[in-house]
Parts: sequence; C-alpha cells; structure tokens
Amino acid sequence: MTPEELQAARDRVVPDVVAGGLRVLFCGINPGLLSAATGHHFARPGNRFWPVLHLSGFTPRRLAPAEQEELLAYRLGITNVVARPTARADELTAQELVEGGRILTAKVERLRPQWLAVVGVTAYRTAFGERKALIGPQERTIGRTRIWALPNPSGLNAHWTAETMAAEFARLRAAAESPAPDDDA
Repeated sequence: MTPEELQAARDRVVPDVVAGGLRVLFCGINPGLLSAATGHHFARPGNRFWPVLHLSGFTPRRLAPAEQEELLAYRLGITNVVARPTARADELTAQELVEGGRILTAKVERLRPQWLAVVGVTAYRTAFGERKALIGPQERTIGRTRIWALPNPSGLNAHWTAETMAAEFARLRAAAESPAPDDDA
C-alpha cells in the first residue's frame, strides 16, 4: 500500500466480526490504517494477534487477517474500543476511549458473549475507568459477560513475547472452556 492509500483509509470503518453466542469477543483498541485499508482486523504484519491466537489454542491453525470470518466457527469475534482508524493508538484521546467504552458496553449487552477480552490493558483502564486494572480477569462484568484484559499484541509491545502473550491468551481460553459458575453442570 502506498502512503496515500493508507492515509485515505482514515475515513473507513472496519466491520466487526460478531454474532450472538460467542465464547470470546476480542476487542482491539482501534483499527490501524492497514486494517482500515484492507477491512481486516490486526492486519499489520508485525501484529502478533493471529499467531498468538493459534499458539494459545483458540484456533487449530494460524489464520490470516483475511480469514477473520472463520473465527465465528470457533465462537470467537472481534471488535474495537474505538472505530476510528489511526496510524498509532496514541493518536486517540482519553475522551474517545471513554466514549468507546460506552459504545462497547452497549454492544456487549446486545451480543452477550461469555467473555470480553480487551487486548490492551491501558486502553481498558481508560475506557472503563479502571485505573489500576492488571492483565487477567477483571472484577467488572457487563451483565453476565466477564472481562479479561490481555496484553496488546502490537509489535511495539516489547514487554511481551509471542510465547508469554500466548500463555495469557491460553489462560483466557481455559476459562472460556470452563462452565460459568451459574451454568447447570
């Protein structure tokens, strides 16, 4: 893609990959310009979302961003906190993240996934006003939907390797495969 094509993508919306009855609704911070240009979530080659999703056991093979609709067969989906594409997540304002948190809450109330997994604990903290949130399961719920904060899979997040990130995603996978405490056994 040319720089001009990427800049033109700033006005595009990347459609959610969602359905009712999801085990996990993964939630990115916002689409990057390449994702907006292609219409595929986590499209940047350095982003580790797709490899980590496979390494953690959520998918039987590594999916390409263009195969994102296949997630629905595994009862997985993808959305974003903020719909506006940017070159970098730090271009978003705190106000956009808070408003995105409100929109996301309404979406989760409508779709009722078992888990909402926000990939980016800093964005989760801002969007939901949980300043001290850490990676892992959260106390907050949205209706019966439980929330898990995951590390940001961006290649810029050097604090996490693909392997350590996959281990955290696998913890979520195990929780999503367990019956909910109030489910009939």
